[in-house]
Amino acid sequence: MTENNDVTTSPIQGQNWPAPQQPGYPMIPATTGYPVATAYAPAAGPVGKVRSTGTCFALCIVTLGIYSLYWYYATHDEMKRHTGDGLGGGLALVLAIFIGIASPFLSSSEVGKLYERRGMRGPVSGVTGLWMLLLGWFFLVGAIVWFVKTNGALNAYWRSQGAR
Repeated sequence: MTENNDVTTSPIQGQNWPAPQQPGYPMIPATTGYPVATAYAPAAGPVGKVRSTGTCFALCIVTLGIYSLYWYYATHDEMKRHTGDGLGGGLALVLAIFIGIASPFLSSSEVGKLYERRGMRGPVSGVTGLWMLLLGWFFLVGAIVWFVKTNGALNAYWRSQGAR
């Protein structure tokens, strides 16, 4: 490795990241192209589940949207157990049921914060929820784009933490 304040080149897209401050935490490239590293403080909690974006989307259609409520619950619960911070599954479910328009913004924001805790710029943020708000009504184009971006970033993060 390098000395403090040096730069390490990532095997993904040639990005430069700060050198690890703690020895023994290797950089693990994500297979989806998102820049992910475990060079920073190890996570305190269990790693979440990788969910196929296509399968999740199909389940949302087949269950007439009920699966989306489960997705909000499960992903927020996993993020809360992993970091000890965030909404948690129960509150995310209540918000999805009663104030559903806020859920895409909250989910994308929390996924982005997972990356920020690692000292990296998150591939999604609360602003990513605008896809759902602005184009969600147009043949679900915005909803699809939002879900692909958010679920893809979450899956890449879980894979970087060792999930399969």
